[in-house]
Amino acid sequence: MATISPVYEQDIHSLYAKLAAQYVIPQRCLNDPNIKHGLRNADGTGVLVGVSNIGSVQGYYMEDGVRQPAPGRLYYRGISVEDIVEAHRAAGTFGYEEVAYLLLIGKLPTARQLEAFRHLLEQARELPERFNEDNILRQPSANIMNQLGRCVLDLYAYDDNPDDTSLENLTRQSVELIARVPIISANAYRAKRYYYEHKSMYLHNPAPGLSLSENFLRMLRKDKQYTPEEAHLLDLMMILHAEHSSNNSTFVCRAMSSSGTDTYSAIAGAVGSLKGPLHGGANAKALDMFTDVKANVGADPTDDALSAYLDRILDKQAGDRSGKIYGLGHAVYTMSDPRAVIIKKYALSLAEHKGREGDLVLMDRIERMGIEKIMDRRKRPIAMCANVDMYSGLIYDMLDIPPDMFTPLFASARMAGWCAHRMEEISTGLRIMRPAYRAAQIRRAYIPVEER
Repeated sequence: MATISPVYEQDIHSLYAKLAAQYVIPQRCLNDPNIKHGLRNADGTGVLVGVSNIGSVQGYYMEDGVRQPAPGRLYYRGISVEDIVEAHRAAGTFGYEEVAYLLLIGKLPTARQLEAFRHLLEQARELPERFNEDNILRQPSANIMNQLGRCVLDLYAYDDNPDDTSLENLTRQSVELIARVPIISANAYRAKRYYYEHKSMYLHNPAPGLSLSENFLRMLRKDKQYTPEEAHLLDLMMILHAEHSSNNSTFVCRAMSSSGTDTYSAIAGAVGSLKGPLHGGANAKALDMFTDVKANVGADPTDDALSAYLDRILDKQAGDRSGKIYGLGHAVYTMSDPRAVIIKKYALSLAEHKGREGDLVLMDRIERMGIEKIMDRRKRPIAMCANVDMYSGLIYDMLDIPPDMFTPLFASARMAGWCAHRMEEISTGLRIMRPAYRAAQIRRAYIPVEER
């Protein structure tokens, strides 16, 4: 990094001091009921901007115009994600590739179609010649998500037909992104460790015949070793993260796609959105919070000690001083987040093998006690629940996946959903998305420079 002179820093500070007040919007403007802040309605529900046939998130029902809590449900192309998970757990098979096919193509594949799709992914995952050397090793980054976003953009230069938005070309690009992003993420992490942490670097090529989850663990670990239980639990996490319909990163992907831009720009935009700590980065925040709780009250605290520390977190006196208990609450889910329910159901076995049953117990206590405290403080009229982020970081930690890779792994799984939404937006959106902002200041006179 280039050295920044004190004079430059002083000039930047002076510039900042002049502009800070200009970014304050009068409260009278913000209180306008016609303005949907955060694209949310007054009751917290999202503003409808379109219709999708890809995913469905259900967490409440309406009765006399009032939201009523209900158990959370998540559907991929109309099929319950719980049914998908249960089928593969019962059969002992890996399901993410089937889910990717379902999201992209719109229907479940036959056995022959699934085998052909797996083979297609194997062919597609080979990175362009010298891509690792020129785009990852020569330009490492301390943040894997930023590196991933840049590498997705770099793929444009290696595509012979990058701007074609026909469904055939979008399908090819989607398959390649689903296959390549996990490899780019793993290699970017290794480069980061070498250049920024001064650790030894080793890059493993993916092996034929393995699922995406198996290959991810194989590439990430120095000895390439993993247990079937670890690979199946990671596959479960990938399935649960593959699609979630209404969310910030999917909206970014669809909004950019509505402008007619290329696939790599739209997907890189989604990656940038997912990086945010209020979106995909929340799983790492939840694990940081959990680690902080253990460090301050112990692995098996009394109810009084845990309660007091959670109060300190909510009062912005502990943790990261944000006042948030990460992993609690959701825009749609009320009584339960089905993804969190499924994770808790299948994580216990691994936790027992890793000697970490106590961690799941403590997280469950934080969940139950935290929900009670937040609802009491906010006088919330509707139920709230733990979301997937509360437990996903802890599970990745049990799988010995470093925190730097939590969100890139999320992005690798969500690639199938993003690509499906891009294809749907280009096929059916028909209009560029153009939300409006009302001006808080209408007009003022221009003053010549010598009179200012």
